Formats: sequence, structure tokens, C-alpha cells
Amino acid sequence: MDLKGKKVIVTGGGRGMGKQFAVDFMNAGAKPYVVDVVQESLDALKAETGIDGKILDVSKEADVEAFFNGYAAEFGAPDILINNAGITADALFIKKKGDDIIKFPMSNWDKVIAVNLTGVFLCAREAAYHMVKNNVKGVIINISSISRSGNLGQTNYTATKSGVVGMTVTWAKELSRYGIRVGAIAPGYINTEMVAKIRPEVLGKIIEQIPVGRLGEMAEISSTARFIAENDFFTGRVIETDGGMRI
Repeated sequence: MDLKGKKVIVTGGGRGMGKQFAVDFMNAGAKPYVVDVVQESLDALKAETGIDGKILDVSKEADVEAFFNGYAAEFGAPDILINNAGITADALFIKKKGDDIIKFPMSNWDKVIAVNLTGVFLCAREAAYHMVKNNVKGVIINISSISRSGNLGQTNYTATKSGVVGMTVTWAKELSRYGIRVGAIAPGYINTEMVAKIRPEVLGKIIEQIPVGRLGEMAEISSTARFIAENDFFTGRVIETDGGMRI
């Protein structure tokens, strides 16, 4: 796929990795449009780059349907969806503290599943619907994680990120008849605001386990997304962009 003039929707695109995707695709000649839950981030992105965006909670079916219907009515079906929106709410499955035994909070489970799994499903479904309706041979790019294989304190996050890979493979098989490709990226530890919140001593130990000896950069994940979008023979696979780390 030649990215010039292609319409790209980026979820969670107001800052961080999503912003990187939007800016890099714009610089490649595409026309990005972002959705986010923070209006201030959208305003700052617009002022800095000129990229338009809109508030959207990807976990709410009616809102997602309304957004994609409105987008398609104004711009046409998207050529590319980057399913980037995601959150964490970490906790140990069971934790003993003195005489108390603390269970993983159901609220942590529900909110991460809603955004990271249901949100990915809803946005991909609506993007695919409009692609098929308008005979657009598009691309859906889902963001998984190195944590999909299991990570301490991340039962919910791991469940969603492994689920994203499973959905990616399934959709690639189902949508290929319409000329739609679906791929995923599993980033390792990347230099983002989320990773910056990790305690320095813990982060130092993590970096020691990365064979290349450093955190990844957001631009390196964005270049992986460009590869998926531009390579017409790529579908149904997940690219591990993690510096060689295994957890």
C-alpha cells in the first residue's frame, strides 16, 4: 500500500505512541485522524501538527458506531486503522499482607478488558464494516504487547494483549476475501510515559534483560506499523519489536 493520501484512524492518538503513529503517517503522506478520551491532548496535537481528532471512548459500542458512521459520511471509509488505545490497572492475582489476603480487584479486570479487548474489537469491526461497504482494501493494525505471554501483576493486561493476537489471526483469515489485511505489533519496553512511571531501580533491572541494552523508541514501533501497512503480503501475523527480550 502506498501511504500517500490514505486515510488513517488512530485510537488513543492524542499523545504518546498514538501521537507518534499519527505524525509519522502524516509525514509519509497519509491523512491521519485521531480519537482519544482527553480533549486537552487532542487540542495540543491539533495546535502542534494540524492533525484533527475527536473524543471517543472505544469501549462503548454506540459511541464507536456513531463515530465511524460520521467519519465515513464525511471522509469515506478509512484505509488504515491503528488500534492503539490501551490502559493498565496492575495488581497481583492474590497478595498476602500480614493476616490479610488481597484478591485481584474485579474493577481492575473490567476496565482493562473494556478498553484493551472490547475497544479493539469494536473499532476493528466498525472499520472493517465501512471498508467492506465501500470496497476499500484496507489494513487493520492492532497493538499487542510483550506481556501477552504472561507478566507479573498483569493478569488483565496479559489476557487482553494475548486476545488481541488471537483476534488478529482470526480477522486476517475472515477478511482476506475482501482484500483487507490485519496485523499486530507486540512492543517490548518502550520509552513512553507509561514506562517512565516505573521505579528507576525496577526499570534498571528490566533494561538489563533486554539484549540490545536499552528501551525501544516510539519511532521504532511506528516504523513497524508502516511496514505492516506498506507490505501487501503481510497479514495474520504479530511482529515482536522488543529488542530481543523474553518474559
